Amino acid sequence: MSLTPKSVDFNEIWPNLRSTAEAVITLGNVNRSDWSTRFSDVYTLCVAHPEPYADRLYNETKQFLENHVQNMLATRVAPDPCSTSSVNGGPDLLQRYYDAWTEYSQGVKYLDNLYSYLNQQHIKKQKISDAEVVYGNLSSDTMEQMEIGELGLDIWHIYMIKSLSDDLVKHILEDIKADRCGGPEITPNRVKIISSVVHSFVQVRGYKRTGPLKLYQELVEFPLVMASADYYDNEAAKLLKTCTVSQYMEEVINKFEEETKRAKKFLHATSMWRLRKKCEDRFVNRRLDFIYSECKEMVSQEKRKDLRNMYKLLKPIADDLKSQLIQTFLDHIKNEGLETISTLSGENIHIQFVENMLKVHQKFHELIADVFENDSLFLSALDKACASIINRRPGDRQTCRSAEYVAKYCDTLLKKSKTSEAEIDQKLTNNITIFKYIEDKDVYQKFYSKLLAKRLIYEQSQSMDAEEAMINRLKQACGYEFTTKLHRMFTDISLSVDLNIKFNNHLKEENIDLGINLSIKVLQAGAWPLGPAQVVIPFAVPQEFEKSIRMFEEFYHTSFNGRKLTWLHHMCNGELKLGYLKKTYIVTMQTYQMAMLLLFESCDSLTCKEIQSTLQLNSETFQKHLQSLLESKLLIASSENLEGNTKIELNFDYSNKRTKFKITAAIQKETQQEQIEHTISAVDEDRKLYLQAAIVRIMKSRKVLKHNALIQEILSQSRVSFTPSISMIKKCIESLIDKQYIERTPNSGDEYSYVA
Repeated sequence: MSLTPKSVDFNEIWPNLRSTAEAVITLGNVNRSDWSTRFSDVYTLCVAHPEPYADRLYNETKQFLENHVQNMLATRVAPDPCSTSSVNGGPDLLQRYYDAWTEYSQGVKYLDNLYSYLNQQHIKKQKISDAEVVYGNLSSDTMEQMEIGELGLDIWHIYMIKSLSDDLVKHILEDIKADRCGGPEITPNRVKIISSVVHSFVQVRGYKRTGPLKLYQELVEFPLVMASADYYDNEAAKLLKTCTVSQYMEEVINKFEEETKRAKKFLHATSMWRLRKKCEDRFVNRRLDFIYSECKEMVSQEKRKDLRNMYKLLKPIADDLKSQLIQTFLDHIKNEGLETISTLSGENIHIQFVENMLKVHQKFHELIADVFENDSLFLSALDKACASIINRRPGDRQTCRSAEYVAKYCDTLLKKSKTSEAEIDQKLTNNITIFKYIEDKDVYQKFYSKLLAKRLIYEQSQSMDAEEAMINRLKQACGYEFTTKLHRMFTDISLSVDLNIKFNNHLKEENIDLGINLSIKVLQAGAWPLGPAQVVIPFAVPQEFEKSIRMFEEFYHTSFNGRKLTWLHHMCNGELKLGYLKKTYIVTMQTYQMAMLLLFESCDSLTCKEIQSTLQLNSETFQKHLQSLLESKLLIASSENLEGNTKIELNFDYSNKRTKFKITAAIQKETQQEQIEHTISAVDEDRKLYLQAAIVRIMKSRKVLKHNALIQEILSQSRVSFTPSISMIKKCIESLIDKQYIERTPNSGDEYSYVA
């Protein structure tokens, strides 16, 4: 084949090209040599000299396709006017159209390949760009030639679909209606025919740059959606008359599944969403009152199957329409949670509280996963319900004790016990779940730090690794600042171990014998919650301890010059060996108790006045610790009233099955209510200082700020630890005004400025 342009006769080449095009469009047999020759003919006509025949070739091909489609319509597809459903008893309209479309659509693809040179070198170069169509107000349909494949589809639309669309759509809708209403089963072949006819409406406009689905939507989707809406309305009305809510939901879900399958069988994928929305509107949105009529009962009885079905129906609709189910679920969690913790009693109330709340949380968390697919709205409802239960105050003047219970629960786990470390670790991890719901985290911190201090001082911890792991969990939940003092407490214990080793080495080097075994913990005053009131209790140290205390102080001040040591005798304890009885006993007791017993080394009896004056204890401390020794039967009093002349004697008849035991009554004398009140009072003072510091920081950076804006900033900063009351914030603001840190802006009653 020569590629050089030459003069040719169009009328000589076109008949042969037309003959081949007719064979191609009808899927006839075209041998390879004829195909190659006709391919060359298209090229020759497009590059003919001196005038190319591309436009004439396009017009002749267009006329050929128009004649061909019109002939197919007249002879093969159009229904016989004398017959109601078929031509001479042959296939119905959908079958005839399907056969014709299957042949023609494939033939047009082959023809498009035959004309590829015309498409690529002539038509595409003349195409109008998208920008010209959009911004130039040009019509791509009327102002440009189409590629031969597109032209063939456009001609099919104009001559075939426009002529038959009403009848075709009528048959399609009738078949879909029959499929819905349980008519004769539609065979797979019939499904294929309907689907192909429907998709032909999409394919003939698929080349369009704008609105390729418009024809399909106008012809099929819109009338089908309207007909479906009426069908759904009627079906919903029938179901309401005969079904319970549970049955109705099951039937509707089945309808949804059937409609989805039907849409996949017959329609374009884009129609599925519109049909689904219409189905939801008629079966669900307009029947919400009926669906919700048994919602409370289903939730309260936790009917999982019914709730799962309800969620399936409500999931796609707007969140505000689901609010009734969510609120009912939230109320149910709150009721069950409050019922679970309302009857708690006994010494282990803190264990019951945490474990019961964990059961409630885990139960409903699992239910949400199983029934509501871990929907964030239901998880949020669970969080709100748990927060409401955990932070609930029994009365207006009563404090919420959740923070105390959770701290004590941790204390129980971390104290020495027979529980395995793996189990403790799992329970502490679960405990954080409840901790995160606590609003007054500073109250928790206060209780936790006190209990941690006792565990560390009295060496009651099961595992230091578990202690550190728990503090790391708290740090992850609340930040580094929340656990700063807790970390410092651990540091002090670690340093104290090293200090004791150095002190003992010092004694060995100096060849000093103290006469007693001594272990001392040096604690930073700012890190440990030991209480300033208890530090100043007067006490005359027994001579048995004096040497040890003096030697340690000398050693310590040599190592750390300028530091002051304050001895917390009320927190000390030791082991005392009793050798005056029939059996030898080793008793662990508090320092004051030990000092009282040591007075009896040189005598068998003393008066209360003599004991108190010798030890220089105040009346409260003296009475409390002496009473514990009397209750343990180690000492005997001549009178129940411990007055000055009351005689105290050693009990030489004392007997105990255990040779090693502990006297702890004195430590437990302070009532639980007093401990709580002291802790809450300390928390309130800390909060005032925290708020004042926050106000100063905010005002220092902002210089001038409105009252409401300042309140919001304070609430935002303090939310991590606690939620302060507005009245407390106002008092702190007034206090800072009095201290001249801030002032009210002149001529503005609700604005503050920072005083530099």
